[in-house]
Amino acid sequence: MLLASLAVVAGFVLLAWSADRFVDGAASIARHFRVSPMIIGLTIVSLCTSFPEMLVSAIAAFDGNSDLGIGNALGSNIANIGMVLGVTALIVPLTMRSSIFKREMPVLLVVMLLALALMFDGDLNRIDGVILLTALLALLWWLVRLGMQDRYDPLEGEYEDVIPVDMTLGASILWFVVGLVLLLVSSRIVVWGSVEIAHFFGISDLVIGLTIVAIGTSLPELMASIMSVRKGEDDLAIGNVIGSNMFNVLAVLSMPALIAPQAFDRLALVRDFPIMIGFTVVLFLMAYGFSKRGELGRIEGAVLTAGFIAYLYLLYPGS
Repeated sequence: MLLASLAVVAGFVLLAWSADRFVDGAASIARHFRVSPMIIGLTIVSLCTSFPEMLVSAIAAFDGNSDLGIGNALGSNIANIGMVLGVTALIVPLTMRSSIFKREMPVLLVVMLLALALMFDGDLNRIDGVILLTALLALLWWLVRLGMQDRYDPLEGEYEDVIPVDMTLGASILWFVVGLVLLLVSSRIVVWGSVEIAHFFGISDLVIGLTIVAIGTSLPELMASIMSVRKGEDDLAIGNVIGSNMFNVLAVLSMPALIAPQAFDRLALVRDFPIMIGFTVVLFLMAYGFSKRGELGRIEGAVLTAGFIAYLYLLYPGS
């Protein structure tokens, strides 16, 4: 048990470090090929931010723990809104200036409803996985077009600030490869340790994916969001969460569907999926449906954080 706990902690530290190197390498490579910062941010950075969740989900599926991967996808989305944006807004209120979010949030809800429809029969099969990957490609195409149309959006400058400019192409490729290899290693460590902890305490794979794994893979985004808003890059913090959540649903959920198609724990459908959608709707209403349009203040942050804590409390009695 002690070894498993140390493995999870070490795995998350290595996962966070290697994810940063991987994202920087991928973004820098794209910059060397003269891809615009907006397109890099909306597609490459957002997709690469979800890569740790994808690898954890894939490795868990290979090990026969598909519920852990499903829990990771749903739990990461809940943690991104409830924990990452909630805690960040508690520290520094967020202001949404980018008009892109008004188009991305409804698309995020459509993506979630698509996944809900595919999972409604209680089974994730390879056809579902192919549909999710096809939707992922369509999403990438739409985001590229969006990035080309909104080159003067405030988000453009914020993405430009975080993409490495002094990294050579050779160094970019090196960090990309090193980051990818270490992501694979750290994901393997995290999955092993998490499964051992789950079995020791008699907790289901779904719950361990929704909690320890989801929170661990979301901690780097929490740190990045806090750093972003302290530098006045509020849109970047919010954009990373929305983009990551879209890719989590399409890319991360497709891993168990393609690798180990099988029936999953029904609680994911009747408990966790509605809560994930609920957090997303609440975020949209807070940002654009109340009096202070485009703002997430400390009150909203407190509500999101309290909701996330209540969700964690809900999980364990039923595990």
